[in-house]
Amino acid sequence: MKIVIQRVTHGSVEVEGTIVGEIDNGFVVLVGFTYSDTSNIIDKMIHKLINLRIFEDENGKLNLSLREVGGAILSISQFTLYADCKKGRRPSFTDAMNQAEANQLYTLFNQKLLDEGIRVETGRFKEDMKVHILNDGPVTIILDSQDIM
Repeated sequence: MKIVIQRVTHGSVEVEGTIVGEIDNGFVVLVGFTYSDTSNIIDKMIHKLINLRIFEDENGKLNLSLREVGGAILSISQFTLYADCKKGRRPSFTDAMNQAEANQLYTLFNQKLLDEGIRVETGRFKEDMKVHILNDGPVTIILDSQDIM
């Protein structure tokens, strides 16, 4: 599982010209799954995600978590995080999980965030989405489940 975290002051996602998810102050997260991922990794990734201290405190230091600032998450499914660009000019996506299983894990991921008390907005799985991001900082962090196991 890979997550790209972007700290934002505003984020929204639209499908066919209609905004389907929108947040202020929080994270836009791009979420991808690989064929070996299971539901077991989701809890660890969520714990890391919502407790990362990447918001500034009163002294300007990155010392506060999403939970501490009352931030929200705009969650976007992103199978292209598992693109393999080693050969040729066209990426291979063979490391990305199949759609049915990925959709189940993505839905579980978002539900578990809600269970943690985090406000979650989402895009639409397997749709052509236009994601608007007003990155704050900019601060962008990549979490890979391979690194936290």
